[in-house]
Amino acid sequence: MSGLDRLSVDLNCDLGEGSAYDPALMPLATSVNIACGGHAGDAATMAAAAGLAREHGVAIGAHPGHPDREHFGRRELAMTPREAARLVVDQIQRLASVIGEPPRHVKLHGGLYHQVGRDDQLAEAVVDAVTGRWPEMMLFALAGSRLAAVARSRGAAVAAEAFVDRAYAADGRLLPRSQPGAVLGDAAAAADRVVRLVREGVVEAADGTLLAIRAQTLCIHGDGPDPVALARAVREALAAAGIAVQAAGG
Repeated sequence: MSGLDRLSVDLNCDLGEGSAYDPALMPLATSVNIACGGHAGDAATMAAAAGLAREHGVAIGAHPGHPDREHFGRRELAMTPREAARLVVDQIQRLASVIGEPPRHVKLHGGLYHQVGRDDQLAEAVVDAVTGRWPEMMLFALAGSRLAAVARSRGAAVAAEAFVDRAYAADGRLLPRSQPGAVLGDAAAAADRVVRLVREGVVEAADGTLLAIRAQTLCIHGDGPDPVALARAVREALAAAGIAVQAAGG
């Protein structure tokens, strides 16, 4: 997370999901995760999001999710390791065919993100399938997750992820959206929390527990209450703290 002379961090956004905030968020991000036809998105939205990303010099990533649009891919659906690998690869290929090249990274969405993040067999299948086809592709994975550990053990490029707009449980996982306070709406408080996370490697969980988290990329959801104000507050706070914002991996 450190550059040659100062701290740096990536700011990623989940976009191409039908939110009206995409054009305003794109200049504030350094990486973008584009929905690729599972939980959201189609060829037109993928092309539009990728075009905005290229216009602003933002690193393009794939954002595969369960094809469960009714629940925006946030439910966990039973699947075998082979099914998980196929789902992820198919959606990455869908985005690659639209943009004319493989995306730079992949970040799973919603229920799929959490399932693969904690299950070694699912993580192994997904990592092997992705790196077997695209050896240089970076995986964004929740800091401290099994997916991050499995990917590193296999020599894959990994960016450990923390969340700007979500509260944490004491075990280091994200507080479920069904619980009060799971989604953070105070931009100034969230920005202060981010600066502490990058500088000190700690974040306060919902119950007051201090969690040790080292992250190379920070996520802002494009469908949050006011993601543009949040992203601006974060960028301003990081700049004031002397922390550079750049795509993960340089």
